[in-house]
Amino acid sequence: QVQLVDSGGGLVQAGDSLRLSCAASRATFFTNYALGWFRQAPGKEREFVAAINWRGSLTTYADSVKGRFAISRDNAKNTVYLQMNSLKPEDTAVYYCAADASAGLPTLQKNYDYWGQGTQVTVSS
Repeated sequence: QVQLVDSGGGLVQAGDSLRLSCAASRATFFTNYALGWFRQAPGKEREFVAAINWRGSLTTYADSVKGRFAISRDNAKNTVYLQMNSLKPEDTAVYYCAADASAGLPTLQKNYDYWGQGTQVTVSS
């Protein structure tokens, strides 16, 4: 069973930065999977934030975070990151990492096979 462990959330002020991390339990799994970040705000459905392909050569972002967030991965450490800059109150949500056994750059939740437990990000105004 593959496990993903999210971390790095917290309470920050608008304009601050945070870096989320997600570590995978199996190295052989990690290097072959596309990875993504999703978020779910109170009372809303979970939504796509960012994704990166297995090699780390391609990324894609939701329009709401483009230019402020950056996804990256370190296959040697089995870890994917989400650098979040210029945070806004509307970025407040539980953030989840996810893994998909595909060669593409998936943005749909249904394509992802494994999920982290989530980490809370709260941005105060």
